[in-house]
Amino acid sequence: MVKVEIGSNDAGQRLDRFLRKYLKRAPLSAVYKIIRKDLKLNGKRAKEDTVLKEGDVLSLFIDDEKLSELTKDPPKRRAKRQFTIAYEDDNVLIVGKPWGLLTHGDSHEKKNTLMNQVCGYLQDKGQYDPAGEKTFTPSPVNRLDRNTTGLVIFGKTAEGLRQLTKLIRERDYVSKYYLTIVSGNLKEDMVIDDRLVKDADRNRVSISSSGQSAVSEVRPVEHSKDGRFSVVEVNLITGRTHQIRVHMAGKGYPLAGDSKYATTAAGRKANDRLRKLGVTTQLLHAGRLAFADIPEEYDALCGLRNKEITVPVPAEFQRVWNEIKG
Repeated sequence: MVKVEIGSNDAGQRLDRFLRKYLKRAPLSAVYKIIRKDLKLNGKRAKEDTVLKEGDVLSLFIDDEKLSELTKDPPKRRAKRQFTIAYEDDNVLIVGKPWGLLTHGDSHEKKNTLMNQVCGYLQDKGQYDPAGEKTFTPSPVNRLDRNTTGLVIFGKTAEGLRQLTKLIRERDYVSKYYLTIVSGNLKEDMVIDDRLVKDADRNRVSISSSGQSAVSEVRPVEHSKDGRFSVVEVNLITGRTHQIRVHMAGKGYPLAGDSKYATTAAGRKANDRLRKLGVTTQLLHAGRLAFADIPEEYDALCGLRNKEITVPVPAEFQRVWNEIKG
């Protein structure tokens, strides 16, 4: 028999969800079999939907060798740190992601990701010990595409992560602003309210009455002298896949360098101009986060109350704009 005590980072989870993460190598059927036959919670049988509390003790009637086999992590190599730190406190870390780095791993890249780099950074600081955690891993609550740069928010503790996730869902307390270069001379503010639908097979998004609501607030910031390009700031009221790219292309101001959605003659001509400067993708930068007066119930996030976090545009973004603005 093995006893497992529930710590603060594992409390608040259903029993079955905790075990699915803790016994990471066990098939789902084995997890539920263990709950039925080989587990007691504080000395009593428990149902799979029981919510665990800090200090609870699980008794697993599994031998040490079998438990080690079911909980073992594959060996990991440290990824070299590429991100910058924009904000940090005991519960939250906000970092600047560079171009070309995945937020999470995918089928092609599992090692060198922003999440792995952040976990390595927190291990070096002594603030995260994977060997001492049963299910918790510091994780992001927003995601940027590989070719998008800027701010990503991480929960350093389980409570910080839970509160951040809830706060982001509320939508009233975090404003996310992106800078980008578009084709065309955008002179006035716009509010774009469309419904977007994703074709997963083609990894392409389009405007459709049957899609999900998507709202963007757009503000022009600067214009090129020849009127062919503008820098704009977009406030994402919602956060749909490719939302900025589709919204701006739909209004006739496609992102410069965006080969997928800049399909007009003017858009293709703008892309040719950028290609000569060595740019083959859109320049999109999540440069500013504005936090509102966060309610007192979010006690792990009090350091973010009424705070604005920024990160400068990458040197490549600035170089391209200096070349084309005239």
